[in-house]
Amino acid sequence: MMSSSVKNKTVSDSQKRLLVIDDEENMRHALTVLLGKCGYLVDTAADGYQGLLMAESGQYDFILCDLKMPGMSGMDFLKSVKEKPVSAVIIMMSAYGTIDTAVEAMKSGAYDYISKPFKTDEVYLTLKKAEERESLKKENIRLKEQIRKAADKYCFGNMVAESETMKSVFALAEKAAQYKATVLITGESGTGKELIAKGIHFSGEKSAMPFVPVNCGGIPENLLESEFFGYKKGAFTGADNNRKGLFEEADGGTIFLDEIGEMPLSLQIKILRVLQESEIRPVGDSKTRKIAVRVIAATSKNLENEVREGRFRQDLFYRLNVLPVHLPPLRERIEDIPLLTRHFIDKFNKIFQKEIKGIAPEALSVLLKARWPGNVRELENAIERAVILAEDLIITKENLPSGIRESDPENTDEIFEGYSLKTARMILEKKMIVKALNATHGNRTQAGRLLEISHPSLLHKIKVYDISV
Repeated sequence: MMSSSVKNKTVSDSQKRLLVIDDEENMRHALTVLLGKCGYLVDTAADGYQGLLMAESGQYDFILCDLKMPGMSGMDFLKSVKEKPVSAVIIMMSAYGTIDTAVEAMKSGAYDYISKPFKTDEVYLTLKKAEERESLKKENIRLKEQIRKAADKYCFGNMVAESETMKSVFALAEKAAQYKATVLITGESGTGKELIAKGIHFSGEKSAMPFVPVNCGGIPENLLESEFFGYKKGAFTGADNNRKGLFEEADGGTIFLDEIGEMPLSLQIKILRVLQESEIRPVGDSKTRKIAVRVIAATSKNLENEVREGRFRQDLFYRLNVLPVHLPPLRERIEDIPLLTRHFIDKFNKIFQKEIKGIAPEALSVLLKARWPGNVRELENAIERAVILAEDLIITKENLPSGIRESDPENTDEIFEGYSLKTARMILEKKMIVKALNATHGNRTQAGRLLEISHPSLLHKIKVYDISV
């Protein structure tokens, strides 16, 4: 018959529940008294069958199980309990033990093995060691979950960031991935426009379909039409076979039109027709073909200015600008630089089989002060160089490109254009407010103290300069 020495006791959150399985009544009683004094709530079972039922029905932290018992032995118990929803740590006991027996027990799922007769401290220390292991396992699981959540929070596709501005960009891109609407990605060169485009495609339901990137400025103008739409055999000299165009290659998936601002007006009208009618006509063919292609376009140009100057069709701009996504330059989100630096160090450690642990504070300070005209791509190249040159486990200032080390962000000739004192003051004010907010991790009260202005005045300037906090 199953017995329990704690059936009528209330289990507190700090107390550990323990099950003793042993065919010797004296051993069950001795362990109940001993471990009860150590703060454990102890239940007992007289054989493996009883122990298996109790282990399955009770939420035990630990099980002490004798190896040699009538009926179901300790080894049979170990094999049977693996098939049950039991999470307890199992420690085996035996007076007939050998090293081989201990190894076999641990291979079958036991955490440890105690030989009888054992000392009082031996049982207690074995349990404490098991507790510490379980505590470390739980902490490891918790930390992994935190890392996973952080990764989910700050990642989109292959991009990482922690600035509020980029979190908003990621949220918008994730929403765009759920629909087939046309997306226009804008931003300076090197900000990651193609990475966002890939993230949108590979996060959507058509991720298994083709993603076809095209640099609109990299194809000679006289070949653009045949590259985009394909051609029929005999359409022109050298057209020896029928050939699919890029739009047809992307059928069912996504075509990424990078630097679409470089596309000549003569082709813009034909791209507009594809967007309006979802059909193409290969060069030399009299028939059109239906296609189902999601278009994502990107440009480092201001297309609205291009429209005003007559270099870009207004109707095509409106067709492309259904879901606009703007990527800010790196100099406007310097809080992302430490995270990106760590990301690139990890990346190039794997590529070059190095073990760089991090970056020296003075080197990171240089990165934070740089203007980054090449944006994230320039930062990536700088870290790649630094990882290659680093002779120690830490990247130093000397490992960084000389152009970045020698740049002076406070040089007004670099920051201000023209001669307007009013404009210069506004640019400097915005720069100092962003700097103070970054230094205080967005705490506006502390930032106001650093800037020596009142809290209401700071709030007003944040609104006027459209600063994300």
